[in-house]
Amino acid sequence: MNTANTSRQYFLDWLRILAFGLLVPYHVGMYYVTWDWHVKSAAASSLIEPLMLLTAPWRLGLLFLIGGAAARYLLSKQPQGFVGSRTKRLLIPLIFGMYFIVPPQAFFEVQTKLAYEGSYLDFMQLYLKAFHGFCGKDGKCLDLPTWNHLWFVAYLWVYSLIGWALWRAWPSLAARFECWIAKPRGALFTLLVLALPLMAARQINVLFPSTHNLTWDWYNHAQYGYLFLLGLLGAHSGLWTLMQQWRRWALALAVLAWALILVYFKAYDQVEPPQALRLAMRCVWGGLEWWAITAACGYAKQWLNFDHAWRRWLTPAIFCVYILHQSVIVILTRVLLPLALPAAVEGLLLIVLTFTLCLLGYVVVRRVPVLRAALGISSGSR
Repeated sequence: MNTANTSRQYFLDWLRILAFGLLVPYHVGMYYVTWDWHVKSAAASSLIEPLMLLTAPWRLGLLFLIGGAAARYLLSKQPQGFVGSRTKRLLIPLIFGMYFIVPPQAFFEVQTKLAYEGSYLDFMQLYLKAFHGFCGKDGKCLDLPTWNHLWFVAYLWVYSLIGWALWRAWPSLAARFECWIAKPRGALFTLLVLALPLMAARQINVLFPSTHNLTWDWYNHAQYGYLFLLGLLGAHSGLWTLMQQWRRWALALAVLAWALILVYFKAYDQVEPPQALRLAMRCVWGGLEWWAITAACGYAKQWLNFDHAWRRWLTPAIFCVYILHQSVIVILTRVLLPLALPAAVEGLLLIVLTFTLCLLGYVVVRRVPVLRAALGISSGSR
């Protein structure tokens, strides 16, 4: 076996831990911004939205890129058991999460938005019957059961199966990609050519807005499918070295793109922008996604490509934290509501309590074999 194809790239583990970790403060932030979410604070405003936009374009894309690289690692290590291992690790937690973790989010959503007066047990009877009668004034209905934040797991499982089928049908594809990317490459290739698919994907967002409906979510499939495939094919190529080489330029471009997006949103908050400018800013958004991912991977390869006891402990823990975190946040917002804390204090407390409770949950769950499988806790593999 080629050990180069099965050696662990520790910086990807650290990136995965950090990217999943970002989801906790981000989803706490969703409680306080004007954007739609399951429950909303009475203090919700646009104050922290610029900060939210700093990570919104790229955070999940980075996880799909890492997911593709993880799939390549597993295909190289155990190609015969790949489908079974991915199903056990992803599909079982998805199904378990939809029926045991996610329901509180939907319950408090209909309670706060639609003034639902039934008990949680009453709601669960409707949930298990796939009730579709929770509809708002805009005509949009909450489809039950739902996967909410676990859509990522569903997509990752489907992309993994597609990657496996591609691997079986075209075994030389990865080697061809590695040879292609190994040619002398510069800033133009790294920072523009590889960003073009994301810039193009952003153009279809108006026709296919993000829905997290697996069968009709073409904008997200265009961006996340591309990044997953790039990780799958480029996991053992010179891609990471290119990112490391051009990380400073990528970071500068990402910050510039973020600033342009903030100015654009502020300038055209109440009026329609010119169509040419709209198209250009969609390219800027796609560019920001790629440049931020490139900077994150480049700096991680530079500074985080090492093993540590914390990495070995957090690697199996972080997926469990991800599955639990959003329901924990929503429940905590209801628990803290009577205290009427200032938003800044409440928000920080939500972040600390969410991490604490989710990590404690991991410590308990990992000792129970059935729950380990249900929450996707592995022995430390990606």
